[in-house]
This record gives sequence, C-alpha cells and structure tokens, in this order.
Amino acid sequence: MPAHEPSRATLPLPDPEPPRLTAYDAKDPAASYPPLTPLRPPAGAPNVLIVLLDDVGFGAASTFGGPVRTPTADRLAARGLSFDRFHTTALCAPTRSALLTGRNHHSVGMGSITEVATSAPGYSSVRPRSAAPLAEVLRLNGYSTAQFGKCHEVPVWESSPVGPFDAWPTGGGGFEHFYGFIGGETNQYYPSLFQGTTPVEPDRTPEEGYHLTDDLADKAIAWLRQQRALSADRPFFLYFAPGAAHAPHQVPPGWAERYAGEFDDGWDALRERTLARQKELGVVPGDAVLTARPDEIPAWDDMPDDLKPVLSRQMEVFAGFLEHVDHHVGRLVDTLEELGTAEDTLVFYIVGDNGASGEGTVNGSFNEGFVFNNAAHLETPEFLHSKIDEFGSPTAYNHYAVGWAHATSTPYQWTKQVASHWGGTRNGTVVHWPRGIEASGRRHQFTHVTDVVPTVLEAAGLPVPRAVNGTHQMPLHGTSMVPTFTDADAPETHDLQYFECFVNRGIYHRGWTAVTRHSTPWIVEELPAYDDDVWELYSPDDWTQAHDLAAEMPEKLAELQRLFLVEAAKYGVLPLDDRRIERFNPDLAGRPVLIAGTSQRLYPGMGRLPENCVLNVKNKSFAVTARLTVPEGGAEGVVLAQGGSFGGWSVYLREGVPTFCYNLLGLQRVKVRGSAPLGPGEHEVRVELSYDGGGFGKGATVTVRADGAEVGTGRLEVTVPMVFSMDETTDVGEDLATPVSDDYGAGDNHFTGTIAWVQIDLGEDALDHEIPVEERLRVALARQ
Repeated sequence: MPAHEPSRATLPLPDPEPPRLTAYDAKDPAASYPPLTPLRPPAGAPNVLIVLLDDVGFGAASTFGGPVRTPTADRLAARGLSFDRFHTTALCAPTRSALLTGRNHHSVGMGSITEVATSAPGYSSVRPRSAAPLAEVLRLNGYSTAQFGKCHEVPVWESSPVGPFDAWPTGGGGFEHFYGFIGGETNQYYPSLFQGTTPVEPDRTPEEGYHLTDDLADKAIAWLRQQRALSADRPFFLYFAPGAAHAPHQVPPGWAERYAGEFDDGWDALRERTLARQKELGVVPGDAVLTARPDEIPAWDDMPDDLKPVLSRQMEVFAGFLEHVDHHVGRLVDTLEELGTAEDTLVFYIVGDNGASGEGTVNGSFNEGFVFNNAAHLETPEFLHSKIDEFGSPTAYNHYAVGWAHATSTPYQWTKQVASHWGGTRNGTVVHWPRGIEASGRRHQFTHVTDVVPTVLEAAGLPVPRAVNGTHQMPLHGTSMVPTFTDADAPETHDLQYFECFVNRGIYHRGWTAVTRHSTPWIVEELPAYDDDVWELYSPDDWTQAHDLAAEMPEKLAELQRLFLVEAAKYGVLPLDDRRIERFNPDLAGRPVLIAGTSQRLYPGMGRLPENCVLNVKNKSFAVTARLTVPEGGAEGVVLAQGGSFGGWSVYLREGVPTFCYNLLGLQRVKVRGSAPLGPGEHEVRVELSYDGGGFGKGATVTVRADGAEVGTGRLEVTVPMVFSMDETTDVGEDLATPVSDDYGAGDNHFTGTIAWVQIDLGEDALDHEIPVEERLRVALARQ
C-alpha cells in the first residue's frame, strides 16, 4: 500500500491527526498546513451502475433467447459478458438484500418478505449492522451514491412516512439520494413516491404522459448529469431498480402493439421457440432438454377458446412493458456515453430479481384486487373480453396468466417463489466495463447475486471492510466474478450455494443439485411435513434439471441433503418455517406493529399512509368521524379516503352534501348521501358502517350523520375482505393517485373547508372474522 494511501479496513476512515501548532502568525512560513484532501477511492476505481429488473424470467429477454426485444441488454452484451448461470433467491426482497450486502438473504434477516417477518434472526426483515450494504461501503470510501426505484427491504412497521428510517435507502442504506417507492409494487401511472423520506407526487398526470419508468429514468439522468458537472473527480454508484416488469403490467400506448399476434399460438409453442433460439445463441448447450410443464399449469390447448385472445393480449402487454423498461435503461447508457463515462463504468444489468411471476393465477387478471380478495371468479371470460382494450392502461391493474410466467422462464422448471428449481432462481445478467473487460461473449460459470459486492470491491481496489460504523462485519458470502472477466474458462469459485424460499429448498455443489419443492405459489394447499417432501437429484451435465437421478443415486442425494442442512444451519435458514396462522399474527410472530388498539386520529396534511399504517376496517364495524369547518359559500372535496379506483372508500362533500362511497374492486361504487348541504360553521360528520358478520367479505349497513342527526342510510351487499389496494394510500383532505369515487377526479379533489381532525373507531366486533390463513398468505406473497 502506498504511504499516502489510507487503510480502508475500518470505515469511516479515522480523522487525520492534526499537525502541532508551530507558529503564532498565519503569515509565518512555519504556520503552513498541508492542504485538505477530499476522500476519494483508489485511483482507477470505476463508476458503478447496477440495473435490477423485477419479475423477469430467464427466457424473456432477447439477450437470453427470449421473445421480448431488449436492444439495450443486447448492445451491452455485444461489448461485454453475458452470464448464463447467474442466480437470485427466487423472491424480491431476499434478492435485493443479498445483492446490496453480498451476504446470503437469511444472514441479513430477509429469509422471506417483510410482511411475514418473525422474530427469528433469519426471517426478521431486520438487516444486522454487521452487514453494511455496498452503498454505505462505497460512500465511506468517497463515492457518490444514489438509488432510483423500488425498495422492498424496509420492515413493515418502519414503512410509514414517520419512519424510523434506519432501513430506508437514505437512512442506513448508504445512499445519499433516493427517489422511488417503498414496498413490493406500485401503480406505474399513479405511484406512491418518496424523495428521500418525504412523500412526493408525480409532476404530471397519465393524460400528460406520466409513467413511472420514464420518471425514474428522467430523475436518474438528471442526477448523473449533476454529479458529473459538480463532482467529476468522484466516482458514482447508481442503483436503478424500476418496478418493471412486476405487475401491474402497465405500459404507454404503442409498446404492446409491437407484439400484436406474436403469442397467439400460446405458451407451449413459445417455450419451444425460445429453447431453439437459446441453443442458436449458445445460451444453453445444444443438447439441453426442455423440461416438462408441471401438471399444475394447464396446456395452452386446454384453455377455453374464448379466453385465448385475452391471454394473448396479456403477454403482448408484458412484452411491451419489458421492452419499454429496456428502452429507458438505454437512455441511462446513452447518458453515460454523452458524459464520457461509459468506458469507466462497471455496469451490471440483472434481468430479473427472481423467476417470472406465477401470482396472476391460471387465467391472469385485469385487476389483481380480484385475485387478492379471493374473487377471481368474478373475472369471467366475458368480463375480461370487455376489458381487453384497457389492459396496460391507467384503468387496468393487470397481471398475466401463470402459463406465460412458466414460458418466460424457459427452459427451466417452475417460476418465482420456487427456489428449488432454476425457473425460480436463474436470471440472465450482462456485465459491461470497456476499460476493465477487453473480452466479450458468454460466461457459463455458476454465479450468484451475492457475488456482485465482492466483484465491485475488487474492481474498485477496495478491501472488504472489517468494521463499519463501529460494528465488526461478517464475512462476505459471495465470491468475485473478476477472474471471469479475462478468462472464459476461469475455474468456478462459487461452487456451493443453498437456496430456500417458503421451504422450497435446494443445494448446488460443483455442478450437482439436490432440490425439493414444498409449495406451489398460486395454489392454496395443505402442506406436507418437511421430511415427507420429495427430493430430486440432477447431475452437472443436466443443464436444465430435466432428468431426476434420485432413485438411481440415493447415496449422492443423501450427501447433498446433509450438505443443505449444514449450510442452512450456518446461514440462519433453520428452523424452517411454513407456518401460516402464527406469521400473520404479529404477537405470535414476534414482530412489532405500527398501529394497535381500536381508535386512530388523523390530522390535515397526513397522507400517503399505506394500508398497514391505518387501522384495519375490513370485516368489522367501524365509524369515521370528522370535525370540519365550512366557509361561507359552502365546501367541497375529500375529507378522508383509503384506496383508489381499484378498491377503497371515501368520505367527502359533494355540492356540500356529506357523502360516503364504497368502491368494490372497481366493479361497483355504492354511495350513501346526506339529505342537505352543510352550512357555514363547525360541523361533525360521521359515517358508521355496521358489519353483518358471519364471515369475511359480508355486507353492511351504512349510516351518514351530520351533527349527530341521521341524514342518510344505505346498504352494502358485499365488502372487500382482504386488501383495498396494493399501493394506494390513506389521505386526509384529498384523495391522492386514482380516485375512489367517480364523483370527483384525480388531483383536484382537496377539501375546500378546514379539517380539525378525522378519527377512525372500530366497533365492538373489531376482531377479524375468520379469514382463511391461506388467503392471507397468498395476498402477502403476491404483493412483493
């Protein structure tokens, strides 16, 4: 190490020892001090850009033989390296935690999604301080850092606008700048956005051309230009994690139409075509075998003929959505070239954080809310046909059928959530760094998402720190990919890796894999005992896990099963956990709750409150009481709203008349109005919903009161049992994003009087009616 180069094993670097005072007068030559030197990484450290797409299977992008044209990934691959055996964890939040820390997901508390966290260290959703994220390590070494897009690593009890913000990107995440959303998914036209930790609104409407991916790219480009203009000697780390191509599959007009008719022959034919292209490109060997379609996924020929046009449209929209996000990644790459930094930027383009999503069920959905609320039967072929022209638009919240998910994971078995098989964990990745990688072509070494951190640190000439912010650091679990940059035949260094997600589990060791599937993502079923799970064994020359050798080689299988247990114990996977009831009860699961009790008072200015930040009013009686002041001339607008156009409720004044609207998944809006406008002065408006009981999703009687007097009554025959919205929020004094009621529009519905407070009170039947725990689990999983 050069004498002037500081040791970087302990971060932050210690303050320099101040020189001794040697003079009284600053003009005295003896008073000369060495110049201040800003902290910078070692000379030659590259800029770093990590792009992580969402819910994209291995066989989707053209770069890896898929049907969706991804010209940006293609051009980066043409001058870089394509890793054909790169792996994720099979699930969103675990992959992201592993990517950003370089440690296995259980070791950083993210064995599952945040919504079902427990007190077990491997499943707590709390990252230990002994696993400082890459952004923090780079920042403390002199990098500029910024994240744009999705963050789903914040514990649910810390996800409100009041924090704490330790797990947020600009809190303990190491990013100096963040613009994006917190959670598993968001509406591409009406997103729930944060600038740092402050809720913000999009700068234009969908009618004015707004789309989240466009916005994220615009903001990232603006940040890049500013960073280069003001601090060009400081390398940057930019993490671009758009919500695409996670549901809802929403894309501006014209993009889906590029694929018109291309999927009319169905998902089985698509798998065959994709494998042929993959062999032609060298993505898989020429003797690779197309794995069988599981019985749980119907054949295309077995789907109803009257549904097939809708199914084809679902895939066209997804394809357009994926090409659209690749286009905007291309804008980032173009900006690097414009700024003259492309040659010195190490780019990781990871095409998916897990396999393709099978959470849209067998038929797919126009509005995921139907699926989440166990109402998929309402989306009949006739209903879906009536909506076919709206798929992908602001009026849809759509997801494709599981057959497409399986097809876009070609040639492998299964999908997202199934960590046991490559269909859940294998994601094509492109690495591009012209100054550091002279070669181009494909790399077939086994690699894992935990390998990104050690690769970046080695490329930057930085050591893995022993201590960060006063905490001793656990070792990295990944290995550097740098040897493969110069040698296509470099020995495989990451030769042992466990996989586990919802007790779907597996082990990779020097080419061999032993795997067992415990559960199916889109099917609610009674789960077997762990020891009754059936294990499969695949050999190193079986690229696609097509030929199970378990019966032929029981000793080899037993060896790998024992190895899985060793790794599981080492990294916090044990005890295995497929519990359902306990994990949905915070008290039994051992995780904190943000909102407790049966009463919650909200105040003006409060908004963008996720559903878990507000009392749960589903399947029970509740009342909403508001203290208002109406000015001379009357008042209009929203007092309190929860949810949006795809499900929710709202209390508002229309032409001065107190009104309650209950939106049943966009199918029906029931309105109960008062009898007369409120006059000038102070008033108390109260809406009471008396739940019928007898189960979940049952009916209710609604009463509207003004200053204690009953002024209107109405009837709800059914109610929303599980989720009003995946991403929309509760807002005081306005209804942000999509509107609950069609009595008012989006963006211009604020209350024109004064609100003192609004209070939600639960009735005596506040305890949830019995909702099947399997339904709760399915909803939680689909939201990530």
